[in-house]
Amino acid sequence: MTAVNKRFWLIGGAVLLAMAWFIGLAAVGDGMGFPLDDAWIHQTYARNLVRNGRWEYIPGVVSSGSTAPLWTLLLAVGYLLRLPYLLWAFLLGGLSLWLLAWAGMRLWRQLWPNWAEKDWLAGVTLVFTWPLVWAVASGMETLLFAALGLTLVSKFASVQAAGGKWQVSSLQSLIVTGLLSGLLILTRPDGVVLLLLIAVGLGLGAGVFAERVKRVSVYGGTAVLPLIPYFVFNLWSSGSVWPNTFYAKQTEYATLLTEPLASRFARLLYFSLGGPEQGWQGMSGAHLLLLPGLVVAGWLALRSDWQRRQLSRLLPLLWAGGHVALYAWRLPVTYQHGRYLLAAVPIWVLFGLAGWLWLFNRLSANGAAFLVKNVARLTFAALLLGFMLLGGQQYAQEVAFIEGEMVATAYWLAENTPSDALIAAHDIGAIGYFAERPLLDLAGLITPEVIPLLDDENSLADYVLSSHAAYLVTAPGWLYEEITRSELATLLFDADFAWTRENGWNNTAVYQLNLP
Repeated sequence: MTAVNKRFWLIGGAVLLAMAWFIGLAAVGDGMGFPLDDAWIHQTYARNLVRNGRWEYIPGVVSSGSTAPLWTLLLAVGYLLRLPYLLWAFLLGGLSLWLLAWAGMRLWRQLWPNWAEKDWLAGVTLVFTWPLVWAVASGMETLLFAALGLTLVSKFASVQAAGGKWQVSSLQSLIVTGLLSGLLILTRPDGVVLLLLIAVGLGLGAGVFAERVKRVSVYGGTAVLPLIPYFVFNLWSSGSVWPNTFYAKQTEYATLLTEPLASRFARLLYFSLGGPEQGWQGMSGAHLLLLPGLVVAGWLALRSDWQRRQLSRLLPLLWAGGHVALYAWRLPVTYQHGRYLLAAVPIWVLFGLAGWLWLFNRLSANGAAFLVKNVARLTFAALLLGFMLLGGQQYAQEVAFIEGEMVATAYWLAENTPSDALIAAHDIGAIGYFAERPLLDLAGLITPEVIPLLDDENSLADYVLSSHAAYLVTAPGWLYEEITRSELATLLFDADFAWTRENGWNNTAVYQLNLP
């Protein structure tokens, strides 16, 4: 067996082991599912696409509420093949983690060729970084986005290696890189940050001005090709090139923008590095221990690119930092383990490991240095596995929460409400999938006219009451008291999930609206 085959099976086995721990814990608890309601939104779009041949959330109503059309299309393949939806979603997540690890190993060999034989270390560390495993089993596009991004960074490094010579091979690499960039944006709009960085990097590369312009033009032109149908559809269905979700989330959490931008960026950056979700003490992941190495590797990358007048080693770090900065600017949230920030984590891990190797190689070969190295390695390995154990338990609890709150409510609605009843709800994922009722989306994902009202509870209540909705579904943390405390609302169902109450939240509830 060749060294490449050994690494292939090593990474594949690590992926299976990590997934088995997370999904297995959920299975032996309250059953398998997804740890957040949004995953059911993608499932609903995918199923309806196969059923009806149209991009719609509610049958008969065309909608641009998905920010991840590529992920939805991949999920739809499972429905075409009549595969169990959970199995297919987990398989896609596992393949995404494998691709992420493999792309990370390739990038490792490109950036640090002197340590090419250590690429397995980078791959295994990525596989056992617990927030990434959580994303594998979340049913969401997050890990596919990170994997495609790392693949793109690696492709860019290959294009840079071709130098300024305009060859057939470099042209093919540019076209592939451009198409991958388009697919990255179809996975999440945030991919535009990496697209712009690669365009700048190609413009700064070797060669005369005309060659550099040609590189950027070919890259940009091919990147746009996959996006044209997406933009045209969004313009036709909603009047904007980006989907409704892109604007709804920003409006919903607009109050967070009152914090100074520098403070928002520092908070999100530290959290993505493995720091705590709130404050500056504690840690949320073992990769926080890699921070000193990240600083060292970052400085070495800056020095190398400055000397060569290019954007090669720094580009991954600029992408990761730019990705965090984008969310600090427009959507500074850290919920669900910072799932919007996870694309930066693999970059921090790779550079952190490389920086520590550089530091270790400069220690003397005496007994004290040997002890320091091994204590550091064992400490990191122990914390990496420790967080995996805790992360699996957290994942199982979150799956139980979604099943006990959102999915249970959706089943109740399916069994106890008329099929044509209009339901106003904040979390529409499980309801859309299991209840299949007309929906008034109070988060604005498929009901864009709600978006301007999201920061005004009275106006939103007036809108719901004038919409002829027959039922209102509240959600943990979203009480809608302007409606539920009025004489127009009658409580019919309460999810009564104990864990939710124990954590100080309200249970999901269904109210009948007795409109005048």
